[in-house]
Amino acid sequence: MFMQPLTLMPLLGLAAALVWGAIRPGATPAIVAIALAAVVVWALQRNARVRETALSARLAGVEERARAQREAAEQSDSARAHAETELRATDERYRLALRGSQDGLWEWDLGSNAVFLSPRWKGMLGFESDEIADDKAGWLARVHADDRPALEAALTEHLSGSENTFDHEMRLLHKDGSLRNVLSRGVAIRLESGAPYRLVGIDTDVTRLKRVQTVLDAVAEGTSGAFGQDFFKAMVRHFARALEVDRAFITECADEPATRVRTLAVWSAAAGQTDNFEYALEGTPCAEVIGEGRMCFHRDGLADRFPREVGWESFLGLPIIASDGHMLGHLAFFDSRPRGDDMLVDSIYRIFLARAAAEIERIQALSKLALSDSARAGLPS
Repeated sequence: MFMQPLTLMPLLGLAAALVWGAIRPGATPAIVAIALAAVVVWALQRNARVRETALSARLAGVEERARAQREAAEQSDSARAHAETELRATDERYRLALRGSQDGLWEWDLGSNAVFLSPRWKGMLGFESDEIADDKAGWLARVHADDRPALEAALTEHLSGSENTFDHEMRLLHKDGSLRNVLSRGVAIRLESGAPYRLVGIDTDVTRLKRVQTVLDAVAEGTSGAFGQDFFKAMVRHFARALEVDRAFITECADEPATRVRTLAVWSAAAGQTDNFEYALEGTPCAEVIGEGRMCFHRDGLADRFPREVGWESFLGLPIIASDGHMLGHLAFFDSRPRGDDMLVDSIYRIFLARAAAEIERIQALSKLALSDSARAGLPS
C-alpha cells in the first residue's frame, strides 16, 4: 500500500521535512511536515477506500457465484427428485401391469446376489409369497435339475454381452410335484462402462401351449394318411399316448334316439388295441355326452357318481356331431388317476372330432349306397 505513487511521494516529502526540521528548527519545516502528514493520511484513507471497494466487488462476485451454485444445486435436486418420482411412478405402473398379467416377474441384483421373485411368480408354482426364499438359491431350486446347466450358460452368455436379450425355455417345479414349462425373457441393466449390475425378467407359463403342440404333433403324425377303421384306431391310440390315459375309444350311435353306442376302435394302456363292443348309455358318463351333445369332464370320483365305472377315477367325453347337426357318436377317455386341465386341449379335439365325423359319415354313406345297390340288384329286370 505504501509503495503506490500517490502515497509514496508525500511520505518521502514528510520524511525530508522532518529531517529539515531536525537540522534547522523553525516554523516553516514544521508547517511543511504537518501539511505533508495530512496529505499522507488522505492518501492512505483514499487507498483504503479503493481497496475496500475492490474487496467489496470481489466479495460480491464470490457471493454471486455462490448464489448461482446454490440455485444450480437446488435445480439439480429438484430435477433429481422429479426423476425419482417419475421412476417410482413408472415402476409402480409396471408392477401393477405385471400383477394383472399371467407372467411372473423376477429381478437379480448381481452385486448382492439377491433375487426378488414376485408373488405372481411364486403363485404360478403354487407357493405363497413367504414359501420361497428371495435369493438365487431359492430361485434355482425351482428349476428342473436337468435344465440348470443350460440356464446358467444362457445367463452367462447374456451378461457377458454376447446376446442382447435373455430368452430361454426351461422347466420349473410346481409345489404339487408337476412340471411347468416356462419361457423366461429378461434384459441386463448396465453401467455406462457396459458392466451389468442388475437383471430383470419375466417368466411366462407355456405349459398348456406345449401340451397342445405335443398332442397335435402326436395325433397328426399318427393319423396321417389313415382312413376309415385305420384312422379310428390310430386316433384313439395316439390320443391315449399323448394324453397319458389308461383307456380311449371312439363310438357311433347304435340307435336313434341314442340309447346304445358301439365302439369303432378301442385302445388301452394295458392291452393296446382291443375288440370293439356295444353298450347301453344309461348309468354311464357317456350318456351326458350323447344326450346333451356337449363335452363332459369328471376330474375325479367317477366311480362314486357312476358305479358302473368302478376302477376309473376320471373321464373326458366329447361328442361327434354330423354336418347336419345330429349326433353320430363320441370320443371317450378314462383314467385311473385324477386328471386336471392338462386334458383340456379343445382346439386339437375340434380338429380331429371333425375328421372323425367326416369318416363316420363317409362310411355310413358308403354303407347306405351298398344297401341301395343290393336292393336294386334284387329287383326283377
